[in-house]
Amino acid sequence: MKTTVLGRTGMTISRLCLGCMSFGTPAWRPWVLDEHQARPFFRRALEAGINFFDTADFYSDGVSEEVTGKCLREMASLEEVVIATKVYFGPDRPNMTGLSRKHVQQACEASLRRLGVETIDLYQVHRLDPATPIDETLRALDDLVRAGKVRHVGGSSMYAWELTKALGVSERLGLARFESLQTHYNLVYREDEREIMPLCETEDVAVLPWSPLARGLLAGSRKGLREKAGSKRQETDAIIELLYDEDSDWEVVEAVLAVARERGRPPAQIALAWMLGKPWVTAPLVGVTKLAQLDDAIAALELELTPAEIGRLEAPYRPHAPKGMGRAALYRPARRH
Repeated sequence: MKTTVLGRTGMTISRLCLGCMSFGTPAWRPWVLDEHQARPFFRRALEAGINFFDTADFYSDGVSEEVTGKCLREMASLEEVVIATKVYFGPDRPNMTGLSRKHVQQACEASLRRLGVETIDLYQVHRLDPATPIDETLRALDDLVRAGKVRHVGGSSMYAWELTKALGVSERLGLARFESLQTHYNLVYREDEREIMPLCETEDVAVLPWSPLARGLLAGSRKGLREKAGSKRQETDAIIELLYDEDSDWEVVEAVLAVARERGRPPAQIALAWMLGKPWVTAPLVGVTKLAQLDDAIAALELELTPAEIGRLEAPYRPHAPKGMGRAALYRPARRH
């Protein structure tokens, strides 16, 4: 397994991060795998050398953290793995969502209990909270670091100016800063190459792309952009319609399929190999529900594309409006005030 360092933290992580939203309880989403079904995925990932695992308190209403923590405690050395989770979303009740000091502290304590660990390696804000000043959120996160409950903090899905502001506040006040950024990035959506990627490179912020396969589009799972995935994936259909709705998006998918046919490789390997070849990408977040999908992600680490192939993959791309950036609406409506 190829490894790298997470930003400025000194923590060694695998070049792939196993995203654990797929593990928890099907009562939350019908496609989610329960603990028994999830175990082979953790075992296969660990056997392959993956030591980086990402979940969130929102996934399966906390059950994902329970499954992730239990499997890793039983199968791995916690001293060697890096566990990341996230805070923001919660029940639509007072002080159960957002990034206020109260919710951040309460959510961290709950995540620690569910994960069954004393310290969270990487604690990330799932989205920014427009109702809470960034300095209050950063002070709350810094307190968790100083208390030994969190080692490092990270961000997710924000604009370059928002990340710049957060980094500036941390530097000015002497607070723990965002050492990583989860961001929407794949062959179909590359808008972050304009500002976010150069900013992260300059500030040594680790880039952790989410949806590296564009919700399965780049894996060749559909015959057309607007093909429905079926009753179990209605939410995925809705997110695809929200994020990938332009005709040029499918032209990119067709380019991936063409290169994959010529290489004799699954399309997912081609798309992930392209991403892993970008110098600003630290570790893609790979979510899987089949072991073959995990094997494809692992195999992509050894696949090197030619400059000509990269050119063909990138040529159909057309600029997009910002999508999946900085707003909670990807999962649910914004809070009412």
